[in-house]
Amino acid sequence: MGRRGRPPMPPYLRVLKGNPGGPGRARPQIEPTIPPELPAPPAWLTGYALDQWHAVAGELHRLGLLTVLDVGPLAAYCTAAGRWRSASEALQATPEAERLVVGRKPQPLVRIVRDAADQMQRLGAPFGLSGPNSWARLSGIVKQAPGKFTGLLGGDSK
Repeated sequence: MGRRGRPPMPPYLRVLKGNPGGPGRARPQIEPTIPPELPAPPAWLTGYALDQWHAVAGELHRLGLLTVLDVGPLAAYCTAAGRWRSASEALQATPEAERLVVGRKPQPLVRIVRDAADQMQRLGAPFGLSGPNSWARLSGIVKQAPGKFTGLLGGDSK
C-alpha cells in the first residue's frame, strides 16, 4: 500500500507559506547534501542492473534527486529492472512464451516478469521513475536548472 495524503512540503516552500501552528511547532527539515559528482554504482551491481544504473543515475543526479543515501534504494530499483529484463528475454525465447499456462501450472517466467515490474514501480516511484504521476509528486522537490528565460522579467535572478 502506498503513501496516503499529500507528500511533505519542501522546506523552502514551508518558509514562504509560514507555519500555521505557530513559530514553535515547525520541525527542521533534514536535507541530505547532493554530492558534486555522480555517486558510483555499488560493486555488486552487474549486467542489466548496471546498465539501468547508467541509464538513470546521471539524470537523477542532475535533478538533485540522487545523494549518497539514495545509492542503496536506486540499486534495488536497478536490480528489479535487471531481473525484469532478463526474465522478459527468457520468456520471449521460450517456445510456449505466448501461453500463460503450461500444462496445469502457470508459466513461472510470467510471474517473475510481473513481480519484477511491480518492484520496479514501487522502488522507482520515490525517484520519479514510475511515470507522470510520480513526477507530479516530485515537482516541489526537484532543483530546477535555470532556463534560457530565467531573469528575463527581472523578478528572479537565481
